[in-house]
Amino acid sequence: MWHEKVKAAWEKLRRGGLTRARLVDLLLPSVRYLFETEVHAYAFSIAANAYLSLFPFTLILLAICRRWLHWGKAYEMVLQLLHVHLPSGSESVIHNLVLVVQGRPRLQLVSVFMLFFTSSGVFLPLEIALNKVWGFPRNRNFLKNQGMSFVLALVSGVLALIFTLALTPLQAGITFLIGWIPSKSFLTLVSRIVLEVASVPFLASIYFAIYYILPNGKVPVRRVFPAAIATGILTEVGKVIYFLTLPMFRFREVYGPFALSATLLFWAYAGALILLFGAHLSAHGFMSNEATEVAPVGSEKPGV
Repeated sequence: MWHEKVKAAWEKLRRGGLTRARLVDLLLPSVRYLFETEVHAYAFSIAANAYLSLFPFTLILLAICRRWLHWGKAYEMVLQLLHVHLPSGSESVIHNLVLVVQGRPRLQLVSVFMLFFTSSGVFLPLEIALNKVWGFPRNRNFLKNQGMSFVLALVSGVLALIFTLALTPLQAGITFLIGWIPSKSFLTLVSRIVLEVASVPFLASIYFAIYYILPNGKVPVRRVFPAAIATGILTEVGKVIYFLTLPMFRFREVYGPFALSATLLFWAYAGALILLFGAHLSAHGFMSNEATEVAPVGSEKPGV
């Protein structure tokens, strides 16, 4: 079973240890990969479409929590996650999302179609990149890629909903345990730390789905699984670094009223580079010295 293979791979890594030289050998090829010109072309395309997908994706999630589930706590949790994961200055975006969810139900249907359209723009260049790093010579045709993009968008939405619903009682438990402390800033800090840490398995699960399902060929779980976890951790670390260094970019002075758009787009671009880094890491970073059960290069998944 695949979970036994993953367990064996992690046991091997644990026994062998990650020495400094081993860590360099593991990461250096994927770091070099980021300096290829086409990688940045992929990253810009992914970032632009991810930026366009953010509003409709979040709108649908808020509408599900508010109008379908009638769960106010889950609705508030989505808003709290937005405050945690969006850079400072995004309050206007969150405010507009709340207004749309409360006042215009018809726009939620339009958001579904917009999400379907923009998700294809995210996964189309990503599939090409994944096929190349794995050595699969053929890409899916446009219609098949559209179908796969819809499936992955649906999987991502379900994972996001499960993540939100799981965090809601956890957040209530934190408030119950330490809510008696008079310092509101301390409670906010603890809640933020919990959300940041809990985001890692959520991101890793989405990365795993993308790395495993999207390539047009069979890929081994034992490589994809640790790469997805590493990329999830790296995304959280990268986000913290980006937010801390954001004042140095002076987007407000350069872009004026478009500073928020530039901030979100640059973060989407950085996130796309991390995503592609993890894709290359899954194909080349966790290769065993002994034979692994990998499909021959160029073999494709049945029926695609």
